[in-house]
Amino acid sequence: MVLFFLLCCSFFDPRVDDGDENTERGNWTSKKEYILSMIGYAVGLGNIWRFPYLAYKNGGGAFLIPYFVMLVVVGIPLFFLESALGQFCSQGPVNVWSAVPLIQGIGVAMVVVSVIVSIYYNVIIAYSLYYMFASMQCPLPWSGCSSCDGSNCSTTPEVSCTGSKTQTLVHTGINKSTCHTVCTNARLLLCSNVALQRSSGLDETGPVVWHLALCLLLTSIIVTAALIKGIKSSGKVVYFTATFPYVVIVILLIRGVTLEGAKDGIEFYIGSQSNLTKLTEVQVWKDAATQTFYSLSIGWGGLIALASYNNFHNNVFKDSFVVTLTNAGTSVLAGFAIFSFLGHMAHVYKTPVSKVVKEGFGLAFIAYPDALSKLPISPLWSILFFFMLLTVGLDSQFAGIEVITTCLLDAFPTVFKSKHVLLTVTLCSVLYLLGLPCVTRAGIYWVTLIDQFIASWVLLFLVLLEIIAICYIYGGNRFIKDIEMMIGMKTSTFWLWWRACWFFITPCIFLLISSLVYFEPPNYGGIPYPDWGMNLGWCMIAFVLMWIPVAAGYKLIKAKGNPWKRLKLLCSPSEEWHPYLDVHRGERYSEERCRRRNNSKIKAEVNLNVISSSWL
Repeated sequence: MVLFFLLCCSFFDPRVDDGDENTERGNWTSKKEYILSMIGYAVGLGNIWRFPYLAYKNGGGAFLIPYFVMLVVVGIPLFFLESALGQFCSQGPVNVWSAVPLIQGIGVAMVVVSVIVSIYYNVIIAYSLYYMFASMQCPLPWSGCSSCDGSNCSTTPEVSCTGSKTQTLVHTGINKSTCHTVCTNARLLLCSNVALQRSSGLDETGPVVWHLALCLLLTSIIVTAALIKGIKSSGKVVYFTATFPYVVIVILLIRGVTLEGAKDGIEFYIGSQSNLTKLTEVQVWKDAATQTFYSLSIGWGGLIALASYNNFHNNVFKDSFVVTLTNAGTSVLAGFAIFSFLGHMAHVYKTPVSKVVKEGFGLAFIAYPDALSKLPISPLWSILFFFMLLTVGLDSQFAGIEVITTCLLDAFPTVFKSKHVLLTVTLCSVLYLLGLPCVTRAGIYWVTLIDQFIASWVLLFLVLLEIIAICYIYGGNRFIKDIEMMIGMKTSTFWLWWRACWFFITPCIFLLISSLVYFEPPNYGGIPYPDWGMNLGWCMIAFVLMWIPVAAGYKLIKAKGNPWKRLKLLCSPSEEWHPYLDVHRGERYSEERCRRRNNSKIKAEVNLNVISSSWL
């Protein structure tokens, strides 16, 4: 069926409709599709498993204060900046840097990051798919230790894995707190030895885990089918994938708050146990800033790519507020749902909530499924939870791949314009093959390695360069005039706050965050990485950042004139920097004005040559 769909789509240009404003690149079919796509891209797995943990770690409800402060001074200004940048010239994250040709390598680096992240993000979606299928059995595979009654756990084995040997110990006469530890060990073993079939380290690759490889293949097929017509097809899919997670979160929240012990979990999250003294710690503000930054997907290139398909006069300012506030609200709402269940689990095991809270992978694939297994009709709740993770992950993956295809289409329009279907199928196939090492027995080590090296301070560096380029090289005031061409004239008072953020507040915060970031050698399950694995991680960082000097050097070599003249030329917008359609260029970017500017440059060059000749 999928193959038939691909063949049908291959006979026409899938990206353009008759009603599009931009008949060459295409536009979103409706404003709703753009908003839902942006929400789906911004709301990712980090909202579900990372934000609740950070709130717990940094004072509970007190953490919301620095989080929303950082949202206002970092998140919304940068989201607005990137969205306006893409919408103004209707180009992807590479071609958009015709505004400052010298640092076009930033756009290339963003695309490289999207490629690498798309590889392991596909794998995490495959994990969710596998757990969803595993949930379709009763009892759940990870509910084997849920029958602790009284103070005994006489039939519960503790399974420990040391090296290649597995030991089973039967405990009798232990309390529920100890039983919780035993059960957690068993579930860790299920996750490691059954789901992942985890090896002893990165050195021991082992064979491909076939059930994960099949889930990865199914994930790739779903993504391919959703993107086969570009934004025209993905825009329809997000009506479901971007809204269904909210249905599940609300259902889980309603069910969670009715459970015994849920109050303890919620109080641990943002209630009476909130620790306001945490606000005096710099680390809390750093965590709030990085969570805001990563959860909005700033610096990945996706915001620029998705906004480039907007109509020119779309109110990108209003959209930025809608998406960013929805993203923040989702994080807070998900926290209530997560901690209500963790509070119930703490009540069942008679242990503090702090003992059942896990970060990241452990929260999503060990602690929360454990809590769901305690409920009646537990397979239903588990299926809903992992299906929610699946849809949340797919939305972000759609945008990540759209970044790559958009840049290729913008760079080679004559080659790929009529071959969008083939391009999408080829790209998803390549990403699947590159993801196979991540579904071997050492796969989880590869996923952790990529995540900690690529989705880290590298993005902070790229965004800091982006701010400097737009505000200080291209000119913040000039960029504001560009925005006013799209959304209409605004008063100087209106722009006062945005100037303060773009020129001063946001760059200073990024410099502060960068100074506080310290490198921690990655590990998974306490297992350190070998030296060659660490070196490979640094090579990935170098591969991302090298495009900035490489592109700058290439541009300087190709430019004409003396070094200073070349540098000045490349720090000025090129002739390709303007609204995509002639009708939107106005007087500022009209062809006549461009000719006058070029003539002025030629005359200046001639005068400079005459002066130089007279001195000689």
